[in-house]
Amino acid sequence: MRNQRLNDKLTKELKPTFLHIEDESGNHSVPEGSESHFKVVVVSDQFEGASKIQRHQKIYGALGDEFKTGLHALSIRAYTIPEWEKEKQHGGYDSPECLGGSKKL
Repeated sequence: MRNQRLNDKLTKELKPTFLHIEDESGNHSVPEGSESHFKVVVVSDQFEGASKIQRHQKIYGALGDEFKTGLHALSIRAYTIPEWEKEKQHGGYDSPECLGGSKKL
């Protein structure tokens, strides 16, 4: 199951204090069981001093093999602990609309 692999890889690489992974594939035009669209929230000390781009690069680096085997879209929220403390007061977030790169017609 891809969700568990994402969890294992992000945990090993980033040692997060909070990690949430959500399979959003069912919200997109993909074959049933695709496990291709995910949303992740990662809170890690490793993001201290890192730009948003650098944080995303760390996540993509940890999950590179997953993109080679069917992961199509990844919505990312990457926080330091102080940022997360502020953000969680505002609730969740919606992922951007999929443009259909893996639609099966």
